[in-house]
Amino acid sequence: MERFKLQTHRLVIRPLLPTDVNDFHLYRSNPEVTRYQGFDVMSLAEAEHFIQDNASKTFGKPGEWVQYAIANKHSGKVIGDCALKLDTYDTRIAEIGITISHLEQNKGFAKECLSAILEYLFEVKVLHRVVEIVDVENMPSIRLLKSLGFRLEGHFIENIFFKGKWGSEYQFAMLQSEWTQQKRNTHNTSDAD
Repeated sequence: MERFKLQTHRLVIRPLLPTDVNDFHLYRSNPEVTRYQGFDVMSLAEAEHFIQDNASKTFGKPGEWVQYAIANKHSGKVIGDCALKLDTYDTRIAEIGITISHLEQNKGFAKECLSAILEYLFEVKVLHRVVEIVDVENMPSIRLLKSLGFRLEGHFIENIFFKGKWGSEYQFAMLQSEWTQQKRNTHNTSDAD
C-alpha cells in the first residue's frame, strides 16, 4: 500500500492522523469555512469519526474520496485538508478539493498545496485530466483555480440542493498537456529573465 506524502517549501501533505483532530476540528467547525463545502460544521466527535473512517482509505480506489492533511512544515500544525478522488468510470481522471483554515487563508497555502497535487497527479500518476467543482459564489476558490491555469468548462444552474437551498456550480478542469505546456512556458519565461 502506497503511503501518500508530498512536501512543498512550507507544507507537508500527508494522511490525517488521530492526533490531528483538534487542528482539524478548529476549522471544520467554523461556518465560514464550511459555507461552500459539501459538508457542514462538525462537532469534535464527528471530526474524530471522520479521521477514523478516512484512515482505511488510500488514493486509487475509483469513486472514493480520500482526505489528506495539509500541515505547516515549520509548526507541524494542520492548517487544512485536501481531497482526491479517481473517477468511478475512468481512472485517468481525478477530482480534487481543498479546505484551508480561516486562520491560514490568504497566505498562498492553497495554491502551494494544489500545485504539488497537480504535479503528483500529472507527473507521477500520469493522469489525463483533473477536475474541480466549485460553488459559483465561492470567488476565492474561482480565483485560485484560474491562477493555477484551470479552464472553466461548465456552469450548472441550481443543480444541487445544498444546505437548504438550490445552488449553482462551475466545473473547472485541466489536462495533463495543459499542465505540461504551462510548466514549459513558466520555465522558458524564467530562462529569459
